[in-house]
Amino acid sequence: MAIAERLGGERDFAPGPVLEIDLLRTLLAIVSTGSFNRAARAVFRTPSAVSMQMKKLEDIVGKPIFAKDGRGVALTGDGEELLGFARRMLQLNDEALARFRCQSTEGVVRLGTPDDYATGFLPRILARFAATHPLVQVDVTCKPSSELVDLVDEGEIDVGLMSVGATCGVPNTGDIIHRERLVWAGLRHGQVHTRRPLPIAASGRTCCWRAMATEKLDRAGIPYRIAYSSAHYVGQVAAVLADLAVAPLPKSVLDGDLVAIDDRLLPAPGYYEIQIRTSPLASGAAVEALANHIRQSFETEALAAA
Repeated sequence: MAIAERLGGERDFAPGPVLEIDLLRTLLAIVSTGSFNRAARAVFRTPSAVSMQMKKLEDIVGKPIFAKDGRGVALTGDGEELLGFARRMLQLNDEALARFRCQSTEGVVRLGTPDDYATGFLPRILARFAATHPLVQVDVTCKPSSELVDLVDEGEIDVGLMSVGATCGVPNTGDIIHRERLVWAGLRHGQVHTRRPLPIAASGRTCCWRAMATEKLDRAGIPYRIAYSSAHYVGQVAAVLADLAVAPLPKSVLDGDLVAIDDRLLPAPGYYEIQIRTSPLASGAAVEALANHIRQSFETEALAAA
């Protein structure tokens, strides 16, 4: 029996609508960055091209994907459902390509990141990378974003993840791959957020999250003091879990007894963005593979919180 007959004949292969990977990747970039303009930079297209891609995607699925929302990007119910399919399809696409193209990639890649990113994002990203690139060694250095800039430019680090924003003092010369809401983190059923001056657990003076958070408190007229200072994420969290302070942290890291304080009690610090930069002195398949993997991981997971 012919192969076509066993599979049901040529009728099964008649042309029909196809969810193109490029369109789905752009959709995830929009959700991840929270903006058509930022997504355009992430996928190396113009904003008008991104808009045309999303119009094409809506035509393919036959449903509106985006809801009208003057505050930012919002998905319809159908858009949320499509987003779930997009994540799974992109992950399967990337895994399939990695299986056949990346197994033989070798080398050492020096990755720089703030330690809170290393705690919150890197474990699952590096686990998947190790599965598809078993011969690549990744050396991780944890430093504040302000220090990582020079290390990347000088070639001491091959790939860097760093915070950007008005208060960060870090030039936005890389690709924005993630945007997320910062919240005031406190202990579940804790009371420290009611104290005045408000005790804060913060990172170093150069931390842009610290600057954003204290600026919002100043504007709201809420007195505060830096009660605990730690360059490491775990040091801040320890003070919060002891109900000794609150801390400005990404919404995605909260779980268990670490909860967000209601915005009506403490003004939310705002949003932060992560950029990825590759050193101009770095080269090789391993460096390119890790950088692309990190970009795709953030796009696929769409970790940003609205």
